[in-house]
Amino acid sequence: MSFVLFILTSAFAWAGSLGDLKPRVPPERLEEAQSFQNPFTPSADLIAKGKKIYEGKAYCSACHGLEGAGGTSGGRITPPGAEPPTNFADAAWQGARTDGEIFWILKHGSHGTDMAPYMPLYISEEDAWAVVMYLRKFGGT
Repeated sequence: MSFVLFILTSAFAWAGSLGDLKPRVPPERLEEAQSFQNPFTPSADLIAKGKKIYEGKAYCSACHGLEGAGGTSGGRITPPGAEPPTNFADAAWQGARTDGEIFWILKHGSHGTDMAPYMPLYISEEDAWAVVMYLRKFGGT
């Protein structure tokens, strides 16, 4: 029975949570965040840069996992009542979030989660857009 529970729990964590689909940008800032457009043309070099930042300098993979599956894939234990790290590989999440929202979260943090702001303290604006491009690869785009 515990094995079945483990499988069900793991599958739910991988698929993301309903919290993943809630906007993490405050309502009064959502329109602004959604209006941000990536000024850089996606390229193999920028996506590779985003991957390097995701796995290294910004250490996104510590919470979201190397495959971007979020939940507990990064080896992180989510405290009771807290939202687990976002599953970037979830198609519903990919469709629900604009590039501008992701950029805004990298700049301001993710409200309602442990995600702290990373820009400009740890990464530059160009770095942030490269990470956004890389995150889109988890969704197959």
